[in-house]
Amino acid sequence: MGRYLIVLGITASVFAAQPRDRWVESIIPSLTYGVDCWSTVNLQNLGDRAVLIEIEPHRANGALVPLLNLSQTTLKLDPGQRVSYQLAIEEDTTGAWVRIREKVPSPELSPVVAVSGTTESILDNQLRTTVRQVAYPIRNPWVTTGVDDRHGHMLSMINASERPARASLCYSAGNYYSLPSETHAIPQMTPICSHSFEVQIPPFATRQFPLERESSSQFTIKTLGDAIVLEILRPLEAGVKIYTVDSTIKFGGEAARPQ
Repeated sequence: MGRYLIVLGITASVFAAQPRDRWVESIIPSLTYGVDCWSTVNLQNLGDRAVLIEIEPHRANGALVPLLNLSQTTLKLDPGQRVSYQLAIEEDTTGAWVRIREKVPSPELSPVVAVSGTTESILDNQLRTTVRQVAYPIRNPWVTTGVDDRHGHMLSMINASERPARASLCYSAGNYYSLPSETHAIPQMTPICSHSFEVQIPPFATRQFPLERESSSQFTIKTLGDAIVLEILRPLEAGVKIYTVDSTIKFGGEAARPQ
């Protein structure tokens, strides 16, 4: 009987040590839809093996939305296969987004699916195309930036988790104050806000905030959430609600808890 117990114990250990698959996810944010605008999600399998993909499309309010010409959100991509999909959205929006999850069957393998997005719009009888860059959610990102040369820029925030998130916004004239602290040898500088807001973002929802407000010259946002995507969007053309990503802004992570 003791031998059987040993054999069963070894067998259980072998099964427990078996390699496990994992999911690698990426997000395509700021998808625009409207009368003269539409966005497309592109996937291409660059590997020599079939891949399982999950597509999770969301409206700006966080609700799930179907894909055109696809009745389900799970599909298999054969080696070299390329597919493109659009969201079934009829209303005007600049805040739709899609989460792409690729199943990697073992730790020895790497992701092989190229993910991209584009937004196309007709302006003055011309077709304009803007690239939608892939983004990756992080915990508690933050950013501080001057706004003197960013007229019309917007900050886009996606709460990519199933829990509510928070954001603290501060519009200031670039002035700071500090308070004595026994825990920090270097004083912590805090901006003096001429306008400040506390915002709660529902699960999977998008919110957009202007970078400038009245005479402010600096914008700061601190967030609290498990999986948040921040992007600065600059207008493609004055008077038209089409934006492209401003890649000059660098975001920080693990911000202090908003007060």
